[in-house]
Amino acid sequence: MAAGTAGEKGRRRLTIVIVGAVLALAVGWVLFVAVPAGNGARLLGVLLAIALGALGARIGRQVAASRYPDYDVAAVSVEGPITRDGDSGRLPTGSGGTSADDVAEAIESADADENVRGLLVELDTPGGQVVPSEDIRLAADRFEGPTVAYATDTCASGGYWIASGCEAFFAREGSVIGSIGVLGSRPNASDLLRRVGIDYEQFTAGEYKDAGAPFKEIGDDERAYLQGLVDDFYEQFVERVAAGRDLDRATIRETEARVFLGTEALDHGLIDAIGTREDVEAHLAEELGRESVTVEPFEPDRSVAERLRGGTRATAFAFGAGIASVLGSEEEDDLQFRV
Repeated sequence: MAAGTAGEKGRRRLTIVIVGAVLALAVGWVLFVAVPAGNGARLLGVLLAIALGALGARIGRQVAASRYPDYDVAAVSVEGPITRDGDSGRLPTGSGGTSADDVAEAIESADADENVRGLLVELDTPGGQVVPSEDIRLAADRFEGPTVAYATDTCASGGYWIASGCEAFFAREGSVIGSIGVLGSRPNASDLLRRVGIDYEQFTAGEYKDAGAPFKEIGDDERAYLQGLVDDFYEQFVERVAAGRDLDRATIRETEARVFLGTEALDHGLIDAIGTREDVEAHLAEELGRESVTVEPFEPDRSVAERLRGGTRATAFAFGAGIASVLGSEEEDDLQFRV
């Protein structure tokens, strides 16, 4: 948006507000001042007319903001563990997880908004499920316009997976960046069951259908099978980062899933620049050919019930069982893969 165009939008917004206030005030004056008789009635009428004028100005501002919005960059936030619906990240401490579906929907909404020209993805996450992280990355990658990932405290694992879908990546000096790796885990309760005198039997069709089940010992073949899945996820991760960050695959593997502070991450080419939120906005303004940008948060509407959800899955996460996608088992908490 050129400066003149922005100024014209501002004048139009102001005109709508003034017109709304004047029309409402005029109607109020006729109804409450001109028609009623008596000094007391006129005084009350003046007050009511002023109130109606203020209401008209407020409605005018809402109409003006809708018709001539003053933002040109959309911001979405990825905070806490990344899951499909965000429930598993609802901790007893009050820290919430990120719903990948909500974030992807917000990015798509911003892309469809004709006023949005750039996208800011703010990241403060230790990672999470594989496919939900990929869904957010894809949404950012498909956005038509400059995209910037901005890490505040932590952008690790699944967070870095998402950041690789943005054209530029900013972080703070003390940000924790990296952890390009995959973790597969399974609880092993077979010894506990033996101690309490419980036998476990499960009937399956297919040799690896119950791979990773927590109530039986794991064999060498099964362990190799599960490790193969982890390795496949890791290759996908390396591929996404190599393509998105234009890094050599060997360089990525040499990080060995370590995390780095912002300055060291910059030395390794994992980010593009050290900067503050103001530096990110200045970069977007430069990319869009403008003196400055106005950032508008984009987020889906959530009902009160959705905000309060948690229950057993939140409790499971609090003990380390909730941030993984599940493969190879009917039971959600048996086998976990996460980035």
